[in-house]
Amino acid sequence: MKICHMTSVHSPFDIRIFIKECTSLAQTGFEVHYIVPGIEDTKVKDVFIHGISKGSGNRIHRMTTTVNSVYMKALDINADVYHFHDSELIPIGLKLKRKGKTIIYDIHEDLPRALLSKKWITPLIRKPLANLLEIYENNSAKKFDYLITATPFITERFIRINSNTTNINNYPLLKELQSTSDKEQRFKRKQVCYVGGLGSIRGSNQLLEAANFINGTIQVAGPLSPKELEDKLNVHGSFNYLGNISREEVKELLSASMAGIVTFLPEPNHINAQPNKMFEYMSAGIPVICSNFPLWRSIIERHNCGICVDPESPKDISSAINYLFENPEIAKKMGENGRRAVEGEYNWERESQKLISIYQKINK
Repeated sequence: MKICHMTSVHSPFDIRIFIKECTSLAQTGFEVHYIVPGIEDTKVKDVFIHGISKGSGNRIHRMTTTVNSVYMKALDINADVYHFHDSELIPIGLKLKRKGKTIIYDIHEDLPRALLSKKWITPLIRKPLANLLEIYENNSAKKFDYLITATPFITERFIRINSNTTNINNYPLLKELQSTSDKEQRFKRKQVCYVGGLGSIRGSNQLLEAANFINGTIQVAGPLSPKELEDKLNVHGSFNYLGNISREEVKELLSASMAGIVTFLPEPNHINAQPNKMFEYMSAGIPVICSNFPLWRSIIERHNCGICVDPESPKDISSAINYLFENPEIAKKMGENGRRAVEGEYNWERESQKLISIYQKINK
């Protein structure tokens, strides 16, 4: 059986799509192809990667020219199963379905709620547009063979529409970020980190203000929005901006940090999300300082693996950071609890079995 994953948005070595899903399927013995912008054709970890032009990078170009390039490449590959990862590829999914192909829609986020937070959309039309797209997405989802959802909240929405809906959480690989360095040393350093894209709706302003009240440093790695945010970070004595770093460098950063931060603001698409970075911090054996959303709080408090804070309160954030700086033994224990939770429950090795099961069912 020939499988083809498709994206017009994500990067060639996207963690969920390539590192986890494509690689897991290839290791199981399936023939796996991956259509993605911004790379030359190559083969990595037994996955055939088909690069298409990234183009100018603006949304209109991507949603027209890039999407059409994905479709043309998909026809060339002539796979048995097409597995797509972006809502803008729904029309392609429907076209391929009409050609008799098996179609899987992998839903990474709750699109209607996500649109309500998009500052580039005029506020007056955000809600009507979100409602229209929800109707379109729901009607399309009924026609696909399988839906894969990244969180339980998204699953609840789509299971009513299509009974072939499976929640496959974006949990970390067990060994990828596990530290082999001296664990005692990291809990002696007054350093915390934030890994991933950072912007205003992810709490950048509150984090900047919180840094005024801490007795250590915050290491930030990942893309910034807007890019001018880098200037603010670089002039602040408590910040060290590392830019975009490799997965191996992420591992090194987590190994050197006392805790990881994920203080997203209470936007509609955040409250019921399960940010990958939260579980990656746990996987690395460090405490999590996170927003006090009910879902996040239930995970952190159940496992006693971090501190939940009001993400809109810089004082709350700084107090949590300083508490861990001043109590390294407690921080160490929280980190151990988080790692234990990942080993028992929140890991990709468990989740991948659900993905493989879907493909084995299709292959019968």
